Amino acid sequence: MFASLRIRNYRLFFSGQVISNIGTWMQRIAQDWLVFELSGNNPVALGIAVALQFAPTVLLSLWAGVLADRVDKRRLSLFIQSGIAVQALVLGLLDTAGVVTLWQVYLLCVVLGVFSALDVPVRQSFVAEMVGRDQIPNAVALNSAVFNMARIVGPAIAGFGITAAGTGWMFLVNAISTLAVIAGLLLMKPDRLVRGRTVPRAKGQLREGLAYVRGRSDLVAVMVLVFFVSTFGITFFTSLAIVARNVFGTAADGYGLLSTLLAVGTFTGSLMAARRGAKRKPNVRLLLIAAGSLGVLETLAAFMPTYLVFGIALIPLGFATITFLNTANALVQTAVSAEMRGRVMGLYVLVLIGGSPIAGPMVGWMATTFGGRSPFSIGGVISVIVAVACAAVLARRGGVTFPGRRRLAGLRVLFSRSEPVVELPVERRAAPRRVSARARTAVPTRRAL
Repeated sequence: MFASLRIRNYRLFFSGQVISNIGTWMQRIAQDWLVFELSGNNPVALGIAVALQFAPTVLLSLWAGVLADRVDKRRLSLFIQSGIAVQALVLGLLDTAGVVTLWQVYLLCVVLGVFSALDVPVRQSFVAEMVGRDQIPNAVALNSAVFNMARIVGPAIAGFGITAAGTGWMFLVNAISTLAVIAGLLLMKPDRLVRGRTVPRAKGQLREGLAYVRGRSDLVAVMVLVFFVSTFGITFFTSLAIVARNVFGTAADGYGLLSTLLAVGTFTGSLMAARRGAKRKPNVRLLLIAAGSLGVLETLAAFMPTYLVFGIALIPLGFATITFLNTANALVQTAVSAEMRGRVMGLYVLVLIGGSPIAGPMVGWMATTFGGRSPFSIGGVISVIVAVACAAVLARRGGVTFPGRRRLAGLRVLFSRSEPVVELPVERRAAPRRVSARARTAVPTRRAL
């Protein structure tokens, strides 16, 4: 389960992420709550903040992927993490001084979004350099385990910390926690990184990356599924604050507890993914099953009657969500060449996060128009429909098979130019048995079979 931690460079990176991700989730909870307070509990204002934070991804993630293939990813990560720390520090100082306004939060959301748009494809492709191709699934899952462990601890601390000290101190804590990542990057040994060939600067590299993905039907299927499920299904990270305040009438600690229960499921799913990643490669079938399960569980959670039952329903939902995200990430990283990994991951980040500018205002509008539970029910139904549609298309094209489909196709007749060949069922398949010329007339026709 922890095979990647044997590698020193990744161990330093992992340790820094443990500390930094707790601070990141503390800031995420504090930022949502601060926007709620400044806007008078307006769901649309929260949606706008989310949209502004993720809008730069649409514009910059593809370019960031090209940049990741050209330059030293470790040095670029140092610059990005320093910018994230400065953003948190400025927001914290404004808040603790009591002079923060909604437009300032919006502006700093854009600043954070710019650095995040650069960070994700660079960091994701840098993982492969730290651990090598064989350990990518395990390292990706361990990263998710850290992220979701922080989601358990961070919101819980933030919920009580906001009540006791206010939102401003949560931003300052995050600024300090980012120094752990910077320290880990500085302590790494660059000569032990598994680096591919550096791609020289040239025209058309972005188009080259897009053409590479377009020519791979497996990558296209993953990208389409990730876009629709992440845009319409995985919106509960935003809508959870709306449910906590407007449906169940809880304060910040109640919102933090719901986030923690969701993180219990995602953390457990991450550990299971790390164990799977150490033994076998990810596959498309697991991705489709996880997407369908996510939609069903999200729809069921929308109809939970009480705060406690709703919180418990978030645990399996979190498990299905992280299984889907980890499988998609590992599939993309292990399926591409090292020279293309940055650009492909840039496109992956675009389809994963690029729908957030749509999803943020959409969640606020749905919650205002149809009630606070509607983002869960509508998003769950859309996820199920997309998962079934992608499974049907891939099964028709032969990109994925299911046990029932194999049994139905177990007995079939194959025709060569000279004589028919009967293939036995898959479970007891032997060498192809050719029919003699004398018995050829006794062989049933293809239509009869």
